Formats: sequence, C-alpha cells, structure tokens
Amino acid sequence: MARVFGYCRVSTADQNPENQIHEIQAAGFQVDSKRIVSETVSGSTAARERKEFTRLIDRVEEGDVLVVTKLDRLGRNAMDVRSTVETLAAEGVKVHCLALGGADLTSAAGKMTMGVIAAVAEFERDLLIERTQAGLRRAKASGKRLGRPSALTDEQQALVKRRRSEGASLGTLSKEFGVSRAAIQRIERRR
Repeated sequence: MARVFGYCRVSTADQNPENQIHEIQAAGFQVDSKRIVSETVSGSTAARERKEFTRLIDRVEEGDVLVVTKLDRLGRNAMDVRSTVETLAAEGVKVHCLALGGADLTSAAGKMTMGVIAAVAEFERDLLIERTQAGLRRAKASGKRLGRPSALTDEQQALVKRRRSEGASLGTLSKEFGVSRAAIQRIERRR
C-alpha cells in the first residue's frame, strides 16, 4: 500500500506550516504525522540543498505519494521544481499539488502542466534578460560608465600608470594606494 508524505515549507521562523498540514488533510490525504516533513527555508534554495527535503527524498520509495499545497513549496525556480518532480517520478513516487487541483505532476496531465510552467518560466527569464540588455545598451549610449566605480581617482590612476612605467612593483603600489594588486593590473590594462 502506498505511503503518503506531506511536505510543508515556510520561509521564515515566524510562519507556521500548520495551515499547509490542514489543507493536505482537508483534501482527503491521510498522512501519518511521522510522514509530514516541515522546514523553514527560503523557496529560492534548491530542493536538493534543503536538509529536511533531502531526508524526505531518502525516505520515499516506489509507489509512495508526496503531497504539497502549492508548487512553490517545492521551489520558486521552475527548472528546479521540474527537476525535483522528474527525479521523484523516476523513483516511482507520485507528486500531488493541491493548488493545481490535486493533480499528480508525474502523470501525463501533470507533465503537461509542468511543461507549460517551465515554458512560462523560460519566457519570463528571456524577457528579463532582454530588458536588462536593453537597459545596459541605453545606459552605455547615454555615456554612463558601467560596473563598479574605481577605487582610485583619475589622478591616482595616472600616477599609478606613471609609477608602473618607472618600474614600481604591483605590491608596492597596491600597499601605497590601499587597493589590491588586481586593481593595479586593471588600471594598467586600460592604457
């Protein structure tokens, strides 16, 4: 007989997973209290990097069922969620998400749902990249200097260049100006 596990995740210590536990029970899943796994960890942390979730993965076996209230309990990154569901499916574990109508994400319909979610996530990521690149191009075109501001003024940089051409070592100049050797090398490369 299939064992049913519940995974409840909250992001901060002042939050409580009790509502998630009640939702799972109200949906008709009979979960033994020792099979409810709760933890406090950010959803941006990959599932495989979460202590309690990793223990849960080690406990489940073929034929078991894992229930979550929402997809974001597994993670906020669609690719991580998809990978997690695929890993569980490969082990013969069904994953049910209550917010998606209790759908088994490892079934044909669940895989389609996961595919749509992954496609939307990829689309959003691509839009973000496009907007970022457009903003960088606009900033460059308007003469804005990109990147971290230099630790040294233009006058100090000119002095560093002159001193290097006179033979001063990287170590000496880095100590004198209170910057790293790499900072001195970057100034040299800008000649």
